[in-house]
Amino acid sequence: MYLSFIGIALLSCLVLGRAFYIQRFQGSYWRSMSDSMHQRFVELDAERGTIYSEDGQMLSTSLPQFNIYLDFMADGLRDKGGKVFKENIDSFSVAVAGLLGDKSSAEYKKEFQTAYKKKERYHLLKKKLSFEEYKSFRDFPLVRLGKNKSGVITEVKTFRKNPYAMMAKRTIGLYRENAQVIGLERTYDTTLKGKSGKRLVRYITGGVPVPVEGYEIDPENGKDIKTTIDVNIQDIAETALNKQMEATESQYGTCIVMETKTGKIKAIANLGKRPDGSYDEDYNYAMLTTEPGSTIKLATLLSVLSEGKSTINSMVEVGSAGKAYVGVREVNEAERMPKPVMTVRECFAHSSNVGMSKIAFQAFSAQPDKYLSYLHKLHMDSVTGIDLMGEDRPKLPRIKRSNEGLHAMVTASFGYAIEVSPLQTLTLYNAIANGGRMMRPYLVNSIENNGIIVKQNQPKVIAEQLVTPEIVNMAKQCMESVVTEGTGKPAFKGLPFAVAGKTGTAHVADGNIKYGDGVYQATFVGYFPANQPQYTCIVLIRSKPHALLHYGGTLAAPVFREIATKLYAMYIEKKEMDEYAAVKDSSAYFYAGYSPDIKNVYKALHVNYTDSVSEGNWSSVYASNYKPMLRTNYVHKQTMPNVKGMGLKDALYLLENMGLKVQVKGKGKVMAQSIAPGTALAKSNTVTLELAS
Repeated sequence: MYLSFIGIALLSCLVLGRAFYIQRFQGSYWRSMSDSMHQRFVELDAERGTIYSEDGQMLSTSLPQFNIYLDFMADGLRDKGGKVFKENIDSFSVAVAGLLGDKSSAEYKKEFQTAYKKKERYHLLKKKLSFEEYKSFRDFPLVRLGKNKSGVITEVKTFRKNPYAMMAKRTIGLYRENAQVIGLERTYDTTLKGKSGKRLVRYITGGVPVPVEGYEIDPENGKDIKTTIDVNIQDIAETALNKQMEATESQYGTCIVMETKTGKIKAIANLGKRPDGSYDEDYNYAMLTTEPGSTIKLATLLSVLSEGKSTINSMVEVGSAGKAYVGVREVNEAERMPKPVMTVRECFAHSSNVGMSKIAFQAFSAQPDKYLSYLHKLHMDSVTGIDLMGEDRPKLPRIKRSNEGLHAMVTASFGYAIEVSPLQTLTLYNAIANGGRMMRPYLVNSIENNGIIVKQNQPKVIAEQLVTPEIVNMAKQCMESVVTEGTGKPAFKGLPFAVAGKTGTAHVADGNIKYGDGVYQATFVGYFPANQPQYTCIVLIRSKPHALLHYGGTLAAPVFREIATKLYAMYIEKKEMDEYAAVKDSSAYFYAGYSPDIKNVYKALHVNYTDSVSEGNWSSVYASNYKPMLRTNYVHKQTMPNVKGMGLKDALYLLENMGLKVQVKGKGKVMAQSIAPGTALAKSNTVTLELAS
């Protein structure tokens, strides 16, 4: 019995010792043996679709990366005592060292020889090789012999890249595995990612998966998206916003440019301040709701006019104290008004809190909750429905038929106790610019598969007639007054085309920010040209504490002006010219110059022409129904004129008399100028003219 017990004890110790030894020293070997005895299907990622701008520029695309492995048990490397390996190892090591540059050729040779002796089947050479590097690698000695002879295993992975880097980054988004996806990449993730395929793999020693030939289901690549974004407009908007924010050290800002008639978003910039003082697209501020300040006064104006209690010519006593008691609360002005009694139009133009709250109180004091019903009709209580996830829902106050309700209504009438997003504000102003027709903003034109349109998005109408045409016209007059005589006048002085809009300045108190911190939110929202709107734009900037520039007219409006000026020169003015040149004939032409000289030439040659020059000494000439048409070329002091089509003599005379330095390239008449027409000029500006026949 004792002998049996001792024998069992010794056997148990032996078993336990053997188990410990296998687990501690041979575990990886036996696990790899286990791996080598089973197969399974793995998913093959589809190639993600590309996001394009409206003119076909890539905004987000997938680029290949190559992981290179070497199978030193490949038949081609082992045949005839490793003849192929021995003949190519030196030249292959030299080529790899030259490409990668991280080791010498001798070190690579030693590494390969060691791996060959160990019979490694999945030896990593390099991960994330670029396509250009991979093209060079394919021509290396050994590699060009093919997969079976060289033992080279290539694993293709893709990574997402935004070719324009920061431009519209928050709107476009950037897809990353195991990371939060934002923007269009998130909204259209299912469309972009396609359908995964499957591949049967066999696990060899070390748990390395090796594909089994003939057992593969190809993935279905994702579809492409063509957006409404115009790269040029996006660049203009982002540059103008960034420049102003850097100059004023503002906290964050956003700018949106919308095509008036369609609701297409042509540009959307969102910039937040980094710790180092630079700016990045860190959050989509365009869809963040905040107290809007005076830009809400358009909604108040439309509500009051619709109620029929006032017109834009009704007189309102605003006083001269800079504050007044309105119904149930005291209302303060941001600035003193120019006179104690003003029309409703003037109250809007000068952004009088007292004036606008008084007409709201007069219209809705008996039924303060009726003001909310008008905001509902104006769609200020719902999201715009843009095809982009993450839009904040507006927050409206609860307004009851009580003194508390009256207080909330009066406060909301000039932009507090109510929260809306810049995108929602822009949509309302765009509706007035569009004659009362409210359009849904959208970012995607079409979805395409290999260049074939699968789905085409069309402009969608939210409200066919938001308010009556008469009220639309009155609202337009008020917004034009903002620029011609009100809070926007200094920013737009001397602009060669008409603009309409509204300034807004909100004293910020949200999150950790209190009123005493002196932080303001400056806004300008409007459209241009005022007589025939093409684009509607909003600029919103949150200032640093106690900033000198913090009003909508001084902080946000200059950004709007720069954007409007450049877009007018690049698109609207060109479009007008194209309309005149629509009738094609063999005598089509365009040139410009000094009006009296042009007329003298036509008279001397007995050429009939149409003279539409109403004022000024400069004009442009184009073909209209086989007949020359003269049109005034407006020239303003301190504003860059349009010299396209002029001869060099006229262009030099005009520009040098304005104090500009002129550089000339080429021969003939002026075809391009380095400073866009309408740009404000500084002292000693230099302009380059490109001439061509």
